[in-house]
Amino acid sequence: MQIIDSHCHLDKLDLSAFGGSMERVLAHAKTLSVEEFLCVCIDLEHFDDVLSLAKKHPQIYASVGVHPCNTEGKEPSVDELLTLADDDNIIAIGETGLDYFHVEQATADWQRERFRRHIAASNQSGKPMIVHTRNAKQDTLKIMREEHAEQGVMHCFSEDWETAKAALDLGFYISFSGIITFKNADALRTVAAKVPLDRLLVETDSPYLTPVPYRGKPNSPAYTYHVAEKMAEIHVQSIETIADITTNNFRTLFAK
Repeated sequence: MQIIDSHCHLDKLDLSAFGGSMERVLAHAKTLSVEEFLCVCIDLEHFDDVLSLAKKHPQIYASVGVHPCNTEGKEPSVDELLTLADDDNIIAIGETGLDYFHVEQATADWQRERFRRHIAASNQSGKPMIVHTRNAKQDTLKIMREEHAEQGVMHCFSEDWETAKAALDLGFYISFSGIITFKNADALRTVAAKVPLDRLLVETDSPYLTPVPYRGKPNSPAYTYHVAEKMAEIHVQSIETIADITTNNFRTLFAK
């Protein structure tokens, strides 16, 4: 059995909480059958840190992008995203998308324009896009349709079935994090049960959103196991089946 953490931020981990080195983090994950990782970039200032992890560890892949909540630092152009993505270790564009949790929709033109540039880079590079959306589902889907977003994943999904169905209709995958293990996540588990198995991915979004049974502690990519375990329960499948399906889905989407 092999599980892939389709979205984590290994460069943001507090290594002291997991043995003091990336090697120990990866070894710990392997004991729980989590053997490959997509380390996701959230700003250009730390892109080199993300890329260096992928270059050093063959089981780590990387992305390039600027998170919608990032209000400081370099603003990427389409050409710059394409230049940085022109590396075999970079398998995705993002994390990108819209997030109106801390900003007003009416004043978020800069987020929407940034999102459009990432979609253009994804379409032109042929590399899938990693989409973040919070309090912005309508605009997120609207822009994806307007810009003809071709491929990608709705990461750390926490929206309703209507949103999931719309993303699926656009050809996107849906990735679930440790949120599906939370006590108050019954509605999200209902959504997860409706997502076709051939469009599912699992992730930790570590070091954030630690799943049960480690709530309140630092999150590790190793805990993708517990996300897969809950997904198996939701879909009434064995964890081995969910591991195989989500691994194959990852390889299909990211051509890995």
